[in-house]
Amino acid sequence: MKTKAILFIYTTIFASALLNTADASLKKSINAIINDPSQRNVQWGIKIIQADNGKTLYSKNAAQPMIPASNMKLITTAAALHYLGPDFAYQTTVALKGSTLVIIGSGDPLLGDDVTDARYGRQKDWLLDDIAQIVKSRGVNSIEDIIIDTGVFDDQLVHPSWPVAELNRWYACEVAGLNYNANCVDITCTNNSGTIDINVQPQTSFIKIINQVRPTNSGSGAVGAYRTENINTLIVKGRCRKQQGPFKVAIERPAAFFAFLLAEKLYQYDINVTGKLIEKNVIDKDGLNVLKTYQTPLKDCLARSNKDSFGLAAEAMFKTIAAHSQGGVNGSWPAAQQLISNYLVEIGIRPGQFKIDDGSGLSKNNLISPDALASVLSAMYKSSNWNIYKDSLAVGGIDGTIGKYFSEPEYKGKIFGKTGYINSVKSFSGYCFADGKYYIFSIITHGANGQTRQAINDIAQAIIDNS
Repeated sequence: MKTKAILFIYTTIFASALLNTADASLKKSINAIINDPSQRNVQWGIKIIQADNGKTLYSKNAAQPMIPASNMKLITTAAALHYLGPDFAYQTTVALKGSTLVIIGSGDPLLGDDVTDARYGRQKDWLLDDIAQIVKSRGVNSIEDIIIDTGVFDDQLVHPSWPVAELNRWYACEVAGLNYNANCVDITCTNNSGTIDINVQPQTSFIKIINQVRPTNSGSGAVGAYRTENINTLIVKGRCRKQQGPFKVAIERPAAFFAFLLAEKLYQYDINVTGKLIEKNVIDKDGLNVLKTYQTPLKDCLARSNKDSFGLAAEAMFKTIAAHSQGGVNGSWPAAQQLISNYLVEIGIRPGQFKIDDGSGLSKNNLISPDALASVLSAMYKSSNWNIYKDSLAVGGIDGTIGKYFSEPEYKGKIFGKTGYINSVKSFSGYCFADGKYYIFSIITHGANGQTRQAINDIAQAIIDNS
């Protein structure tokens, strides 16, 4: 018995020594990466823990709140699962009330989303065609008004902290109670023997284009679309040699955009719209003849947010959390800020380690410490929502924003995470799987440069190399 006891002690000591050696090796590897001369002026915040027991393997400035960029989406999606539940689905209702066509929005960010439609094998504009066909099948040849109910969210479509100069970019699109086609149009410029043709998809008279693009015979060309004082009148300018685009441009008044597209589609089916396009809350729902309800599962929104960094998906979930707590109406950024802050405190994060401003991370007023992010990831790892959360993340060497990284056999399919970038901020947080275990990491950098992304990736690889 004494021999067995001594053997057990030696074995335990030996195993502990191996673990300490691995920890020391990881620290040495990370310190070498962040102390490289190329990273001299970069501020690093890092937290790495073992998922099963929470043991800290590496920490640097981990309690310091930092701008997370798109790593904010990790918090938004975790909170969405907490408040909405994994079985939640957005529901957009199409109904008739007399001769009026009513569309009741739910804040669904993926209606007409080309990535989601391609995933399900759906044709472009299938939703508009489907609604028109259903209306036609009911023997309706004339519609008076089209009412779009967007009351699920408040009327603030643009976050006050977003950079005004970037509001025409796809990642800063408006957030409405009814969204369509990522609240963007796709613009393509073509040089046809010195004449510049501009194609807008979806084709609609809702958007007016002022063509100031100049043809050129040399250079690569560059074209952009810019807003004017008139809503949805865009100036397209630059130089085009052969073709520029397609590139996405965020439009204004997304719900009206959808109503206009639907009216144009109804005309194609010989259904006249004789009245107005109206955006208002439908308080009295008596007498509604529901034609169809379209559903989008939360898991699709989680994946578009985390795998692809689709900002509209994150912001819609952010506001939906608030609407869900208020009886399904008036979801707002301020209400969601409070609810998500409450969630972070509930899982044990100190209020001084975070400040919540928006859902996507576009706002530079968001602050979160690597400690806090690691705590969110740890809470998700231990929760019943672990699988759906992990499946929403980009996978190294396989898909999403890290599909082009970590393609080597020793890393491919073993790193699950979310990247982030705004101005001089670069971040990366998630999970590594190695030696049969999960490791949680959160890396945030300020003052990042052109070599910082590779340095961040090297840290993720070092976790696997030293496990």
